[in-house]
Amino acid sequence: MKQILFSLTFICILLFTNGATAQRLKLPSGSGDLTNQVLSAINTVDKLGLTADQDTKLKAHNKSFVDDVFKVLNNSSLSDDAKKSSFTNLKMTRQNFLLQLLGQQLLGNYNKGVGNLLKPLNKQLGLAALAF
Repeated sequence: MKQILFSLTFICILLFTNGATAQRLKLPSGSGDLTNQVLSAINTVDKLGLTADQDTKLKAHNKSFVDDVFKVLNNSSLSDDAKKSSFTNLKMTRQNFLLQLLGQQLLGNYNKGVGNLLKPLNKQLGLAALAF
């Protein structure tokens, strides 16, 4: 009887353990570096039909934007409130640039697509998610 109880307990533990591992977060594929994952997500513009000039300008701006976001994020001398303010300012500057470059309709499509790609990374980004 004890042997049957022990066996059932062991089987239950195996089932619960297997079920728990299936709940892990799956991040987008990439190099594993958060900066590169974010940059890859915001550079996804294939479905927008941009001109070569728009594509070049957008990708150059995205690179400097991500660099600026991570400079603020990694600046340990700034308080959380100062970081929030910096991220909000970066977002406003970026949205103005994107509006001029893409126009209202493409900007909406771009923001929606990028938002969906960045959702899995929001927890890792922490306060920096405010910039997107």
